[in-house]
Amino acid sequence: MPVASILQNRNFAGLLLANTVLGAAFPVQLILGGLAGLMLAPSPALATVPSSFQTLAALFAAAPFSLLMGRFGRRAGFALGALITLVGAGAAIQAVYAQNFALLIVAHFLMGAGWSSFQYFRFAAGEVVEATMRPVAISLMLSSLLIAAIVGPQVFIAAKDMLAPIPFVGAYAAVGVIAVLGLVPLAIVRMPRPARVRTDQGGKRLTGLAALRRPAIARAVAIAAVSQGIMVFLMIPTPIAMVECGFSDATASDVVRWHIVAMFAPSFFTGFLIQRFGAHRVAMVGLALIVAAAAGAALGLSAHHFYGSLIVLGVGWNFGFIGATTMLDAAVSEEEKAAVQGANDTVIALVSTVCAFAAGWVLSSLGWAALAMMSGGIVVLALALLGRRTVRVAA
Repeated sequence: MPVASILQNRNFAGLLLANTVLGAAFPVQLILGGLAGLMLAPSPALATVPSSFQTLAALFAAAPFSLLMGRFGRRAGFALGALITLVGAGAAIQAVYAQNFALLIVAHFLMGAGWSSFQYFRFAAGEVVEATMRPVAISLMLSSLLIAAIVGPQVFIAAKDMLAPIPFVGAYAAVGVIAVLGLVPLAIVRMPRPARVRTDQGGKRLTGLAALRRPAIARAVAIAAVSQGIMVFLMIPTPIAMVECGFSDATASDVVRWHIVAMFAPSFFTGFLIQRFGAHRVAMVGLALIVAAAAGAALGLSAHHFYGSLIVLGVGWNFGFIGATTMLDAAVSEEEKAAVQGANDTVIALVSTVCAFAAGWVLSSLGWAALAMMSGGIVVLALALLGRRTVRVAA
């Protein structure tokens, strides 16, 4: 079977295992960003600032990591990302001990920079398999984060009080351990060195910016940015909204866990759906599901509403983000890859950062229902604009 042959590929297997281990830090950091932020912030309105700066980090780190990988290889970039994550976890431990909100922000910025390097696992997956199997390889690579989605919140629950009486320190220590363990599977990965392209660094950046104007690439970037941005806008304030509604930390953590499960579980078949129906159609269905999730979130504040809307949001993100990633992979040449992928992830990071910073203010000022309705409205507008542009290009 084609899937069996992919899994037997040593390089893919190493990347898959490394992504699974490193991905376990994501839900832990996500939960900690809101709850530790709420504990140390001088005002509840600032509680999401650490998570927002974690997202902001990708704006500055995504393109440099892509160019670094384009010169020194994927493995070097992933190893550097793990090292930065380890440093960020150590800074967060010190921040909690010192009750220093500013240092907590710096720590999450560093962990966000490290996480931005791990986003390139999805592109690396397509580089170690045959071209016809790239959608499946990309999808399977993201499916590995399903294990991380299940394990991560359990790591948070088990470790958060491990170094009591100071809360959350144990969970940050667990993030550092995860970063070290994630380096081990990379030892078996042997990817070819990047081809030397006769272009200076400034020329590469200009190539990336110019390529974003091509319709196929612009659509892929727009869909990925909207999918990621609105997912962040709804997901980051969820633990805070739930705690304010009287739910426990454990329940909020469980909702995040099932949301992340929904983000990655469909990846086992998303690649096959893309092969059958096309990446663009699957991505547009993903955006429609995000609208449905926003509508569900606006309807109530019960546990069922939080669970249901965040699960649907996860599935919508999966279809939108994997569809857009496949669209981008098919639209760029080998020479454009490093610059365009870096530009793509920078745009995604910019949109996600705006959404992350706005989420805390909207939640504290207008409430959860308003935040949900805004989310749905933005995606509906994006669908209308994308639909019009697609019709115009076809004409």
